[in-house]
Amino acid sequence: MAHKGFTLWFTGLSGSGKSTISERVALRLQKMGLPVEILDGDIVRTHLSKGLGFSQEDRDVNIKRVGFVCQLLTRNGVPNIASVISPYRAARDYNRQKIKNFVEVYVACPVEVCAQRDVKGLYQKAMAGEIKHFTGVDDPYEEPFNPEITCHTDKESVEESVEKVVKKLQELGYLS
Repeated sequence: MAHKGFTLWFTGLSGSGKSTISERVALRLQKMGLPVEILDGDIVRTHLSKGLGFSQEDRDVNIKRVGFVCQLLTRNGVPNIASVISPYRAARDYNRQKIKNFVEVYVACPVEVCAQRDVKGLYQKAMAGEIKHFTGVDDPYEEPFNPEITCHTDKESVEESVEKVVKKLQELGYLS
């Protein structure tokens, strides 16, 4: 059975809910019989982008590498999910231009709520100056202008966000 490849690009601050929502969406897609792949930011940095720092240039290289893998998967009919902060609009737009069937999901959440959720204590360390170039604290996050989907994770449940993503994929013709 042939599948239509697409890339779901989850972007948002650390702690906004990208990984949680993307994992649940992946489970839903797998239950539909789709061979979905997830490229999670933490895992990508460990394997695909090991050695890169957090300067804007290194972040852009990281995001373009993730985009390249997504482009290959999409082109070969594999639905895939990128769950990466991807703070700079230009790098996201670059991938949008390169990847056919690109669907941007903005996981919107105020930085204060993300900091409250932070189990790793990264926001606390960044606010204390122990971590430099932390997105949302001393490095910018450029919100998307026109994402296909926006999940407001401070106002909606994980299941509501998942349902919103699946419904949009159906509307766009990626799911039957």
